[in-house]
Amino acid sequence: MASRPRVSSSNPILGFLTFVGEITLILIDALRRFFRRPFEFGEVVQQMAFIGAASVPIVLLTTFFSGSVLALYSSEILVRYGAGSLAGGTIALAVGREIAPVLAGIMVAARCGSAMSAQIGSMAVTEQLDAMRSLSVHPTQYLVIPRLIASMTMVPVLCLLGAYAGIAGGYLVSASNGIPGGSFVQSVRQFAEPWDFGGGLVKCVVFGFIVAIVACQQGLRTRDGAVGVGRSTTTAVVVSMVLIYVANYFLADLLY
Repeated sequence: MASRPRVSSSNPILGFLTFVGEITLILIDALRRFFRRPFEFGEVVQQMAFIGAASVPIVLLTTFFSGSVLALYSSEILVRYGAGSLAGGTIALAVGREIAPVLAGIMVAARCGSAMSAQIGSMAVTEQLDAMRSLSVHPTQYLVIPRLIASMTMVPVLCLLGAYAGIAGGYLVSASNGIPGGSFVQSVRQFAEPWDFGGGLVKCVVFGFIVAIVACQQGLRTRDGAVGVGRSTTTAVVVSMVLIYVANYFLADLLY
């Protein structure tokens, strides 16, 4: 099988265009094969467990302490100026709109995006992808589509759990700084609206798509053995994180 031409790392424009082209081709192929049989239901469930259930502890931990740190700074200032009753709403808005969605996306990119890229990349360099094609099992059908579905489904769930954890952390720290628990909860109810959390879930659908499509793209284009697998894994994580932050800005401007 003829090897694909290598793109020089010294030409960022060509590298960017190649990246966009490969992402587009993978996405078109995934959309074209989405409703074709066989549907890899077992692989979807396995990926949902890997991305969702296995990532719950790290997402809860990071969002809990992020909400705690936010409360540590904001509650002290609000109490000093007699606005302690605003602490709950402030923390709920920040966690629901930004902290929980971004941290859920970043944690999934770091934990699951790297693993997906490494797995597919290992299959690419050991010619397992060619073996799948010879058995009439297309890699897009078996590898890409299940990961897209699982990631776009489970990242919003992680975001919702993370939002609860972040607000809980903010509640505990605010209470320790002299803000009554009832006042904190009343502030959340007064200032936080359902769309503040719903918009975060919409963000996470996009973040999940970014993580999965970038990881699959980097894995499928892997070559040069173990060195190439390491390179693809690192690139997948870095590019996913950068795109998450870029997409977060535009989504925040669009949704809020």
